[in-house]
Amino acid sequence: MTQSEDEPVELADLVAANDLIGMRLWLAEHPFYEIADALARMDSALAVVPFRLLDKERELEVFEELDPGQQQEILVSLRDGAFRELLEKMEPDDRARLIEEAPAKIAARALAGLSPAERRMTAALLGYPEESVGRYMTPEAVVLHRDITVARALEVVRAKGAAAETVHVLPVVDAGRRLAGTVQLSELVTSSPDTVLKDLVDVFAARTYATEPAEDAARLMQEANLVALPVVDSEERFVGLLTFDDALELIEAADTEDIARQSGASPVSGHYAAVGVLRLARARSVWLLLLIVASTLTVNVMQGFEATLEEVTALALFVPMLTGTGGNVGSQSATAIVRALAVGEVRIRDLPRVAWKESRVGLLLGVMLALIALAIGSLLVDPWIAVAVALSVVAICTWAAVIGSTMPLLARRAGVDPAVVSAPLVSTLVDATGLLIYFSVARVVLGV
Repeated sequence: MTQSEDEPVELADLVAANDLIGMRLWLAEHPFYEIADALARMDSALAVVPFRLLDKERELEVFEELDPGQQQEILVSLRDGAFRELLEKMEPDDRARLIEEAPAKIAARALAGLSPAERRMTAALLGYPEESVGRYMTPEAVVLHRDITVARALEVVRAKGAAAETVHVLPVVDAGRRLAGTVQLSELVTSSPDTVLKDLVDVFAARTYATEPAEDAARLMQEANLVALPVVDSEERFVGLLTFDDALELIEAADTEDIARQSGASPVSGHYAAVGVLRLARARSVWLLLLIVASTLTVNVMQGFEATLEEVTALALFVPMLTGTGGNVGSQSATAIVRALAVGEVRIRDLPRVAWKESRVGLLLGVMLALIALAIGSLLVDPWIAVAVALSVVAICTWAAVIGSTMPLLARRAGVDPAVVSAPLVSTLVDATGLLIYFSVARVVLGV
């Protein structure tokens, strides 16, 4: 099939055709993030070819946009000189995470090829716990002393700023390198040269400890609209900055993981277009197996009320509606609370307040849906069966909202990712308990 003249040329097509000239032209015409996305869509073995055609100035920008797995594949394909040069130019935090996830052989080769200064910085970052801020911060920052003048501070920024990841936010320390606060570069530029930094420093600037969870620090930056967040050790000494680009990546990764778990799947790293069928199936199969086992609860409930169903067979007509409604209400509550937990809007100690609030939400939803169920049911079956269905809708919706809202909070208290026990698991649990409510209400209303 020939390609239309109006259809843009894809890098993957040029790679497949081994069109080196076309690849060079395509790479020259696209920004680094589009190149990184195009490479991420390819098999790693194929992505190496266009990557080697990149000029040295853009090579690092593209490389740092790729996921660690593809970075490793590209590194392995490079010769020693190019291998060392690329790693040496990487930001210390990006390099530390790459080495952390790399096989031992690649990690050893990477560390051995670094200059002593870069090796020390990388080793220091790797010394912090996994998923801590220390693994994601950059130690390359322009640090100012609180007793110098603005004129001297600007001289320091000019001298050291080129090697720093950011100069928009400047940490200010005392004689013991303890963090006194921060000062904005814009404030330095607009202040009198003779002003002493201690008169400008924001002593209330947010900070975090290097051993704190990185996602929490990223959420703090998002909440406080920060460009960079100072990181300190246990003695309040400045050790690095968490920059906004790393914070965005942390939040994106956390949200991606939560979405995967809320759908009943394990997170899969890498670009979707490049992930194989087997990996996707494996990521989804574990939870599906667990959920199908959990669904046997529903079968057991149906067996327990078999006599009731035989006496009033019309009750079976409404089982799909009731289980579906309960599952949907529970999933809505679970999703809302998982999100609220992620952004810090609710905490574990808020459990009673959350349960009380969601129970009222579920009650209101149940009453609204019950009126509709009563009207429709009365047209199809005996009015008393319709009444039993309506009452069950109210009870199931209230119960589902409580279950959906409390399970993520209880999971967090138990040290389990709240997203793991969200929508699919809540829906399965509500299905079984909802049938218990339905048949119990039917027995009372119908006297069977």
